[in-house]
Amino acid sequence: MITVPRSIAITTALFVCLIVIPLGYGVVPWALSTLLPRYGWAVGSPGIWNRLGLIVIALAAALLIWILATSIPQTPARVNLGLTPPFLIMRGPYQFTRNPMYVAELGLWLGWAIFFGSPSVLIGLVVFLSVVRFIILPREERSLEKAFGETYLQYKSRVSRWF
Repeated sequence: MITVPRSIAITTALFVCLIVIPLGYGVVPWALSTLLPRYGWAVGSPGIWNRLGLIVIALAAALLIWILATSIPQTPARVNLGLTPPFLIMRGPYQFTRNPMYVAELGLWLGWAIFFGSPSVLIGLVVFLSVVRFIILPREERSLEKAFGETYLQYKSRVSRWF
């Protein structure tokens, strides 16, 4: 496990939230949307109903910013980088859902599926949701229970996985 100073951890988080996530959750859905016809589009432009997807995307982006704003002040002086977080965040969006990052990321996919009117992006959303639900979250929850014990179990009983 690598331990880094707070400044490196925050810079990495900013890079991921401001560069990696927009690229991964913007470019990939766009590319998928080119594979099949776009519903609701006319003359290369989205229809009014497709534009509602932008509201979902904006809400998901706002949630990501809220997560970042909540996490940065709680970052300790030194951070252990690894699959299990070095500290448990229970404030901000984490008081409403245990997985606000996944909610936001899935929200981005849903917004793009609506905006592009794309069955292929919708399929991508279903695949991503399935992987998160059945593979990633069970593993993460086991590691958090092991790392934080009773504190995480109490948090888990108080806050829903999704909403």
